[in-house]
Amino acid sequence: MTQCVALVTGSNKGIGFAIVRALCKQLDNGIVYLTARNEERGREAVARLSQEGLQPKFHQLDVTDGASVRKLQGYLKETHGGLDILVNNAGIAFKTDTTEPFAVQASVTVATNFTALLDVSRALIPLVRSHGRIVNMVSRAAEWAYNKLSPEIQGRFKAVKSEQDVEQLMREFVECANAGDPLTKGWPDSAYGTSKFGVIALTRVQAADIAKEKTKEDVLLTCCTPGYVGTDMTSYKGPLTIDEGAVTPVYLALLPPSSEELNGKMFGDEKLYDEFW
Repeated sequence: MTQCVALVTGSNKGIGFAIVRALCKQLDNGIVYLTARNEERGREAVARLSQEGLQPKFHQLDVTDGASVRKLQGYLKETHGGLDILVNNAGIAFKTDTTEPFAVQASVTVATNFTALLDVSRALIPLVRSHGRIVNMVSRAAEWAYNKLSPEIQGRFKAVKSEQDVEQLMREFVECANAGDPLTKGWPDSAYGTSKFGVIALTRVQAADIAKEKTKEDVLLTCCTPGYVGTDMTSYKGPLTIDEGAVTPVYLALLPPSSEELNGKMFGDEKLYDEFW
């Protein structure tokens, strides 16, 4: 029997670390990859889990570095011939008290949370085998951002049919931020929420593309919000533990066969998130 191969991006700490821990515990005959931009921190995280009796593997991955992404792609193809579970968890958020100009916040946040996720997906989704599961991590902040969009931009998001459509909208957001007038152009003043809404839109179009794939069966792509978790990103203000935050993404990563009606959907608390667009 082929071993199930799982990989979690940005997983040396926080929710990603907890997802790796849970997958190690719940996957029978599985190989779970913990990835991190910094190799030393990644290997330290693997060592912490090994002290719990778990055996994740480590591979370096900087999601914003194309060479790093391609190296991982080649390694997975050569070593395992494919991938079964991909959790796109890596992401950043500027602190509320940041002094960085909004243009910088928008550019850096979209580059990491949206563009890098898209690059990783384009490299690794082709490796996902039949019955594979792909989970994109998003946030409730995306709903707030969507509600701040102008009706015209909301309509354009509703009409997206391709990855390129979503890319174009996210480029426009960054361009408006660079020009200093996102609000007057119909965009919100939240780089994080907007980047995560872009991922929700991307999830929909990618899931539709996957459903048309004839060479594989039962591959599902979903997205979820983990809830308000106490992590470095939230300055440890969230009431949930990282293990509680990992519950929904792990639930989606392990969805049973015949769950095709869930493809492309957003989840929170192990259930469908209320549609807001």
